[in-house]
Amino acid sequence: VRWMMYWIVFALFMAAETFTDLLISWLPFYYEVKMAFVIWLLSPYTRGASLLYRRFVHPTLARREKDIDAFLVRARERSYETALRFGKRGLNLAATAAVQAATKSQGALAGRLRSFSMHDLRSLPEQA
Repeated sequence: VRWMMYWIVFALFMAAETFTDLLISWLPFYYEVKMAFVIWLLSPYTRGASLLYRRFVHPTLARREKDIDAFLVRARERSYETALRFGKRGLNLAATAAVQAATKSQGALAGRLRSFSMHDLRSLPEQA
């Protein structure tokens, strides 16, 4: 449970860090403070990740649990529909490509056979 709390808080920190790096990375000791914060999160003595998770993350998730569950249900339905749609498109493209390749190769084969004269065909060795 402690590691789960750490990784959730750390993931939120990494998401926030994407923006803070762009905005305030010019401050002196920014990277040192950031490293100290990660050590504080990870340390078994301070249990910073557990503290942040229990104080901020868990109450927020608990308040919005129904919204999150509804979003997950909608996302699952949409992903199934999207997978079916892309699967159908992929199969249609593959079938079209196969038919086009077959017609082009058949036309090339017929053109190559037409290019032989009867003399050329008679001079081919007999094969059993």
